[in-house]
Amino acid sequence: MIPGSFAYHRPSSVKEAVGLLGSLGDDARAIAGGHSLIPMMKLRLASPSHLVDLVGVADLKGIREDGKDILIGAMTTQHEVIASDLLTKKIPILSETATLIADPQVRYVGTIGGNVANGDPGNDMPAVMMCLNATYHAVGKSGERRIAAREFYQGAYFTALEPGEIVTAIRIPTPAAGHGYAYEKLKRKVGDYATAAAAVVLTASGGKVTSCSIGLTNVAETPLWAEEASKILTGSALDAATVKKAVAAAEAITSPASDSRGPAAYRTKMAGVMLTRALGRAKARAGF
Repeated sequence: MIPGSFAYHRPSSVKEAVGLLGSLGDDARAIAGGHSLIPMMKLRLASPSHLVDLVGVADLKGIREDGKDILIGAMTTQHEVIASDLLTKKIPILSETATLIADPQVRYVGTIGGNVANGDPGNDMPAVMMCLNATYHAVGKSGERRIAAREFYQGAYFTALEPGEIVTAIRIPTPAAGHGYAYEKLKRKVGDYATAAAAVVLTASGGKVTSCSIGLTNVAETPLWAEEASKILTGSALDAATVKKAVAAAEAITSPASDSRGPAAYRTKMAGVMLTRALGRAKARAGF
């Protein structure tokens, strides 16, 4: 289908973008790469009268260290995430996840900010950001505020952003050197959303897990942070019995829909399978 008519705006600064969104009100939507919004417009699930394109806002791009954190501009593309030597060295799960998003053509245009800010439960980065305990910088008419990724997602396509606010950057605490990580994703074909996926970041010492964080993708109306499962694994040697208990705890918080990717029970079980695989790879990478 063809989207309805709309006016196109291309601001060159965050201030101009926020001003446009504030003045245009509910009839306006910010657009980043457009790979979530444009399909919704074609299906008439979204019909904004104004699109405010953020691609011309140079301040929204870039990847840099900021003290003990990594700061990623919201308009940084998935391709740039993959190509970043800094992220490959410091937070390699981001590069690993980005390679599993859609296809190269999409990754050259699709942005990390759009992926996390849209509230689509099928997007891959939100669960990873929850796993990494990331914080989103949001700017609106009242100025800037910071929102924890674990508190950002409130329902399908419903987030903590106020009307007229945009995500400008993502702040991620740098994981400890030598940490283990993995993102495992089951999908029907290249470019598809996950049937189920799991992110794991952990640290270890003396053959025991000293910290663990788990995120789950597309098995509920929002991405999930599996806090209880993470607690079960902390202090363990990732032995089979403990992993089985943690997987059961993670599966218990899922509530997927039955759809073309499979019935709900299957998708829940696949979340557990993806978590088991991710734990195995993270353990190997942590060197124990």
